[in-house]
Amino acid sequence: MAASVALAPGVALLSVAHGRPAEQGVDDSVRWGLLVDSNKCAAGCDLCVTACHTENGIGKVHGQETDTQWIRKVQLTDKATGRVSSLPMMCQHCESPPCVDVCPTGASFKRADGIVLVDKHICIGCRYCMMACPYKARSFIHEELHEQSPDVPRGKGTVESCTLCVHKIDRGDGITACADACAKAGYKAIIFGDLKDPDSEISKQLLAYPSKQIRQDFNLNTGVRYKGI
Repeated sequence: MAASVALAPGVALLSVAHGRPAEQGVDDSVRWGLLVDSNKCAAGCDLCVTACHTENGIGKVHGQETDTQWIRKVQLTDKATGRVSSLPMMCQHCESPPCVDVCPTGASFKRADGIVLVDKHICIGCRYCMMACPYKARSFIHEELHEQSPDVPRGKGTVESCTLCVHKIDRGDGITACADACAKAGYKAIIFGDLKDPDSEISKQLLAYPSKQIRQDFNLNTGVRYKGI
């Protein structure tokens, strides 16, 4: 069941009344993250982008493409060798997120389990977080939105970014839309899991093979790691 919550004239969000019970909450015994293997990520493939848009209700408004991007494909070129890597870029779910540091209202926040989110009800659209994010991972909603998914409340005049499919995590799906689509296509370039669980596939892969953070020099301890770059 969902109810409409008015924020301001012309702005309303859906308040979701299902999913993880409020009394259950989240804690820091887990930290959710992604491992992306650029060696398995095809340059022309955008299945992860399409899956993200479909799952979160992102796309066209009145037939026109919007500039909202929760995940995008980028190419990195090694200047020394000329090798080109293709990989998805999204919110990196930093342990010390700059977006949270600069937010004047507390709308940008990090959950105990490491997921960085935006509280639409107190976001004032100042976009400081967009300027602070070194990954250009956040988007501002300019348009009126219609036919939203009740699992993913969005609103005009607010900022948004990848949520690691938090609604899927909280209901126990155990995988993000991007990782699921990539696996079903046979590429398996994206692994989702608990970074604190030594028995999880993502932890085993990180232990067995070298990986990198994008802009590791920022010391943000990102929840998204990359192999093959």
